[in-house]
Amino acid sequence: MVSKRKTVADAGMDHSPGTFAGHDERVASLRAQLAAIGPDEPVRLAKRTSNLFRTRPATTTPKLDVSGFAHVLHVDAEARTADVEGMVTYERLVDATLEHGMMPLVVPQLKTITLGGAVTGLGIESSSFRNGMPHESVLEIEVLTGDGRVVVATPDNEHADLFHGFPNSYGTLGYALRLRIQLEPVKPYVRLQHVRHHDPAEYFADLGEMCRARTRDGLSVDFVDGTVFGPDEMYLTLGTFVDEVPGTSDYTWLDIYYRSIQRREVDHLSTRDYLWRWDTDWFWCSRALGVQHRLPRFLLGRKRLRSEVYWKVVALERKFNVAASLLRLRGLPPEETIVQDIEVPLENAGKFLEFFHREIPISPIWICPLKQRSDAVSWPLYELDPATLYVNFGFWSAVPLDPGEADGTHNRMIETTVSELGGRKSLYSESFYEEDAFWQLYNGETYHTLKKNYDANSRLLDLYDKCVRGR
Repeated sequence: MVSKRKTVADAGMDHSPGTFAGHDERVASLRAQLAAIGPDEPVRLAKRTSNLFRTRPATTTPKLDVSGFAHVLHVDAEARTADVEGMVTYERLVDATLEHGMMPLVVPQLKTITLGGAVTGLGIESSSFRNGMPHESVLEIEVLTGDGRVVVATPDNEHADLFHGFPNSYGTLGYALRLRIQLEPVKPYVRLQHVRHHDPAEYFADLGEMCRARTRDGLSVDFVDGTVFGPDEMYLTLGTFVDEVPGTSDYTWLDIYYRSIQRREVDHLSTRDYLWRWDTDWFWCSRALGVQHRLPRFLLGRKRLRSEVYWKVVALERKFNVAASLLRLRGLPPEETIVQDIEVPLENAGKFLEFFHREIPISPIWICPLKQRSDAVSWPLYELDPATLYVNFGFWSAVPLDPGEADGTHNRMIETTVSELGGRKSLYSESFYEEDAFWQLYNGETYHTLKKNYDANSRLLDLYDKCVRGR
């Protein structure tokens, strides 16, 4: 491992600069932790935070402390790459790369998502129609495997099977300690155009054309996402890098980004604020916490209006079940939590939206196009047709259960419909698949071969156990 390169501190953070030598010391310390646990005992990561919407049961299983792996080790603006440790948050990574006029090719929406988490658990954002998912810009991964080795996996070395099988493995094959990723240049600002549609067929046709042409009215289209407020109120948001703007909006405190989509046809943000436009209100989920009124926003201030704080509130809710108790006291039916991201081929996006409006009373819905970056690469645990443009639907709320309906009814309905429409579902939230169906969807044959090669004693959880059984 090279240790002579120039290093960069995490910009704006109270965090020591990373060095390759320091990284090597942390790797040695982690291996010593693992050796002390014993060769046959199961292990887990010790993490204070998570962006998974799955309940993690309390366990006495020994835990590895990886909190120190939170350094941006090196940004090479000329090569357009960065060496980054696995626990670095995207907020820290973006601050470091923007200093060099660069950004990661895909920046997931929430500041506290870690690079290692996005690669092993997938991610998506408005550049995904041209850059795919975060793992598609990775050049190499240093992994602590389940069997205790530290290996460097690249697309064409002896660990290429792990490199390609790591995405969607959710830490069940190993933990990313260091990643080298590609970057792309940015401009200071992003111009936004919110294009309203009333007809779903025209909406998805326009989305497909923008992803194909990558230009509108003489401007490049660098970002594409959308928001559906109702069956006849749909917006495409087209983002363009620009050098100069007449002024910028601020959605980090009193004003709310998603509400501006309905009110403004054109808007401008700094590039940093554009990348984090959804974090301040956790898309729109902050409304359930009562902080979309100006007085509580004023009292809370910018520092507390962020997804990281909302996660803590949700953790308390999970612990004490306050919402369910209030529903019972008010005589209202119980609710089923539906927090999912799915993608279906563009040609079936209208069918899925029609189903969703008919069966799942949740609004708004986030829309994000996705296309695999290269047709020469296979990602076996989350296989997409590289020639197909997919449409991601994100929906995060709860729906009332009718008398006799079991919890999970609507989630199972969504899973079935997505499969019927040739789509895939992200596993960051609760899943309800039967085991045989799960392994058919997520390539059980390849997964179990990887498990045998890198975690033969099953010291880490099995993917089905972790994502469906919730162990």
